[in-house]
Amino acid sequence: MVGIAVLGGGGGVKGGGGGGGGGSVEPWKAHAALVLVQLINGGYHVLTKVALNVGINQIVFCVFRDLLALSILAPLAYVREKRMRPPISRSFLITFFFLGLTGIFGNQLLFLFGLSYTNPTYAAAVQPSIPVFTFLLALGMGTETVNLLKREGQMKVGGTLACVFGAMVMVVFKGPAIIGYRESDLSLYNEISAKGQPEPVGWLVATLIEFGLEQRHLGVLCLLGNCMCMAAYLAIQGSLLKRYPAILSVTAYSYFFGALMMVTSAFFLTDNTTDWSLTQSEFFAIFYAGVVASAFNHGLLTWSNKMLGPALVALYVPLQPAASAILSRTFLGSPIYMGSVLGGFFIIAGLYLVTWATYKEKQVAVGIPSHAIRTPEPLVHRDPSITKKSPLQLGRILSPILFRKGSD
Repeated sequence: MVGIAVLGGGGGVKGGGGGGGGGSVEPWKAHAALVLVQLINGGYHVLTKVALNVGINQIVFCVFRDLLALSILAPLAYVREKRMRPPISRSFLITFFFLGLTGIFGNQLLFLFGLSYTNPTYAAAVQPSIPVFTFLLALGMGTETVNLLKREGQMKVGGTLACVFGAMVMVVFKGPAIIGYRESDLSLYNEISAKGQPEPVGWLVATLIEFGLEQRHLGVLCLLGNCMCMAAYLAIQGSLLKRYPAILSVTAYSYFFGALMMVTSAFFLTDNTTDWSLTQSEFFAIFYAGVVASAFNHGLLTWSNKMLGPALVALYVPLQPAASAILSRTFLGSPIYMGSVLGGFFIIAGLYLVTWATYKEKQVAVGIPSHAIRTPEPLVHRDPSITKKSPLQLGRILSPILFRKGSD
């Protein structure tokens, strides 16, 4: 976890506008971090599609993944943010509970349920709705603002739609293979095994069938619920970070409640002790998912959310299929198709439009309160007793030492 500290520059939370020389550099670190997040997620999908094809119970996989991530985040947050973590209140606990419910428990479980009742094509088709849901929720909560009468607001909406369109192109249109050769069987990459999947809501399926619905309909509803949970997680977290600056603690508390709910669900939805035995490939997949894709990734995601806001963070989600395509080409030899290239072009163009609009809004935000301008924020905070001292105070502390060295 040493790599986390690389993103931490400067001091603690700054109250006003710019924030000195690092202000023009730090936001771009957040953009780079979000690209890294999607690359890691793409690697996670490629890895698990290979390693988990042997039939591990997916809920058991999530339990091990979340507990491993919590065991890393909790002590790290306790040590690094002990001095600057606000006191816990009922309001904070309720917010942490909903973060765990939406971003950890609901996000993971609804995706697995939706995938077991549909297929990867349906799952990929609904993921582009995350930026739209996040944008609407952030507007409703006041975390994001948009003025459709100004060019910046129009750019925000247009960029969001461009990202969604690009992701849909990658899902719907394949086209010819431009790198590599078309393979007749891509089951190694495109199929996620349903072996070991529980029948978690069999009574609900039976009830829906009586009303004329099919399992496919329930699967689509679960996938849409997965997207709404992720959008709610980003929107709620973006609002919380204005009042609770301890970034790692926010992530750790979210995983605490999420893991608690996941363990409870596994207790009722798994009845076979063999479900909890792991092979070597499954152990490696859980290690990558817990340490890299969960603890490290969610730490970067929370830090970027504080820097850029939930709407812009969600716009990087459509990059995930492109990352998966690149990594699967590198490690699995899968070809890259024209649809992936065209979709990636629209996604990058949309991200540029929204980033440019946000930058222009900050330039003209003269009469906007200071909390509306996100200033550089380190992922891991330093000791406030040191960072709060002024240059004059530090000079008084160091002057006797320097004087003594000069006299020697």
